[in-house]
Amino acid sequence: MAGRAAPRGRKRTTITDVAERAGVSVPTVSRVLSGNYPVATATRAKVLRAVRELDYVANAHARALAGATTKTVAFVVHDITWPFFAHIAQGVEEQARQEGRMCLVCTTQGDPERELEAVEQMREQHADAVILVGGGFEAEENRQRLVHFARLLDEAGSRLVLCGRPSPGDDVPATIVEYDNAGGAFAMTSHLLSLGHRRIAFLGVRPGFTTVVERVEGYRRAHETFRVTPDPTLLREGDFLRSYGYEATRELLAERTDVTAIFAVTDVVAAGVLHALRDSGVRVPEEMSVVGYDDIPMTMELTPALTTVHIPHEELGRTAVRLALHRHESTVPQHVVLGTHIAVRDSVAPPPM
Repeated sequence: MAGRAAPRGRKRTTITDVAERAGVSVPTVSRVLSGNYPVATATRAKVLRAVRELDYVANAHARALAGATTKTVAFVVHDITWPFFAHIAQGVEEQARQEGRMCLVCTTQGDPERELEAVEQMREQHADAVILVGGGFEAEENRQRLVHFARLLDEAGSRLVLCGRPSPGDDVPATIVEYDNAGGAFAMTSHLLSLGHRRIAFLGVRPGFTTVVERVEGYRRAHETFRVTPDPTLLREGDFLRSYGYEATRELLAERTDVTAIFAVTDVVAAGVLHALRDSGVRVPEEMSVVGYDDIPMTMELTPALTTVHIPHEELGRTAVRLALHRHESTVPQHVVLGTHIAVRDSVAPPPM
């Protein structure tokens, strides 16, 4: 959206000006003006008052150009410095360049409102596609948010792409590019169980977070397949941080003596696990096996080299762009699941006798 043309010498009023005057976010102003998303009565009143005071009017010409694009693809992530996101971003950038598009990167630091604002701004900029990368929360409010994103972008001639996040519904106009998350966790847990491990700690549980929910599902399913009852006290909640892996491992060692393997929710967490075991004098893999998930490049540089689940990061990024930009072609699917596999290295062995 854009404000109507102002007289010469006067700055044109924008939706950002309205948001600042009302003391709300840009997406909130957009919700009020579009009238297709629930907004609190008091908030709606503040926004409409700011609209009147600033004499803001949505530009009908800009809306008529909703089908026009700016030859850009937007990539929205939690934190671009995280290896998981950085390598997917590389795939997005490579494919965007091949398709003659520029690539814009937006970071949210995990703030849902910032995610909404980024999508709204990219819609206003007529981006060809807006790619949300990484897991989200399963709450109904978040599902509705994604549905709202998808419909707004579709109306503007753009496309919402969920990369590494499940579909919010069959009737939602979005492109879904997933990887076999639960299958990777199942394969890894099965690998440990087949070697004889029976007490396998899982570090990094985040209730309701889609990425972790699927990995825990695979972990549990493998135990069921091997007819082993998982110990619920070995599923430990935590963040995707190296520091968490370190502290959680120290706590685990102080509490338990029967654990023979640790499944870290990500490779970054696994790096912290290995550090804690080394500081505690626990040999890997002779006394404790350690595995991770993601297969980022640093796993080869850890000591010992980490056994982990490989995710096709760059292929995820390239596929997300390709499917979104060619969505009108009948042979191009709009929901794909890419495979994962175990990368076996030096951090796993049978449990000590």
